[in-house]
Amino acid sequence: MKKGAMALMALGLVLVFAGTVFAAGATKDECVAKTKEAAEMVTAKGLDASIAEINKKDGKFVWKDSYVFLVEFDGKILAHPMSPALIGKNVLGMKDKAVDPAKGKLLFTEFTEMAKTKGAGWVEYEWANPGDPKPRKKISYIYRVPGKDIYAGAGIWE
Repeated sequence: MKKGAMALMALGLVLVFAGTVFAAGATKDECVAKTKEAAEMVTAKGLDASIAEINKKDGKFVWKDSYVFLVEFDGKILAHPMSPALIGKNVLGMKDKAVDPAKGKLLFTEFTEMAKTKGAGWVEYEWANPGDPKPRKKISYIYRVPGKDIYAGAGIWE
């Protein structure tokens, strides 16, 4: 009887731990890897095939609490699996969700400048997490598709 109870307790602990692991948010390393993978796909398979793949809500570019998006330097969203209404829109004038709107950033303008000037890097801003209306710090890794005026991005909550 004691062995059965111990085994059941051990199984319970394993399930609790597994739930914690699976509930964890995306990491910086994952964002870097996924944006680079998306850029490589644009080069290897072409823009149209890449857009179709990145736009899949259940595809490989959506994981944990993050996703990859694809944007042209002129500000047009090419792929966004979580907000398809943004596809085709120019977002250079879009501000983040700063608690103080006077301090809001033109986040896509900053993303584009990062891609143009450095080729890759992190951009910090404030955004509301789905289900939580209060904005909080988010950072996105921006990676320029080599040889193109396009970048891929993916972010995490901090």
